[in-house]
Amino acid sequence: MKLQRGLSLNTLLVGSAALAVVALFGMKAVPPWIEYGNAVKAIKGTAADSSLKEASVKQVRDAYGRRADMDDVKSVSPQDLEITKDGGELVISFAYVKKVPLFGNASLVFDFEASSAKQ
Repeated sequence: MKLQRGLSLNTLLVGSAALAVVALFGMKAVPPWIEYGNAVKAIKGTAADSSLKEASVKQVRDAYGRRADMDDVKSVSPQDLEITKDGGELVISFAYVKKVPLFGNASLVFDFEASSAKQ
């Protein structure tokens, strides 16, 4: 006697629902991570700019603002930056919370923070 192979309708529905939930999480969670990566790239690029070694805080914020505009960073404005000097090196850091609504009253909350200091 030959055994049947394949998926039952119930397995197909449960699998599809699980895939839909994973896709929802992915579509909601990936954009904040991409924006965070762009913000980190912008602060590290600004801190590495040799023309800003002796610049004022306003000039550093303006330079970051230009980089952030190019990378479409909206969550970290130039005013959100903490700008210091460590051993003559420019150190730029930020921290922020991003709340991403999923459905109903359920949300994802991300705590992002970064620094241009070499680690």
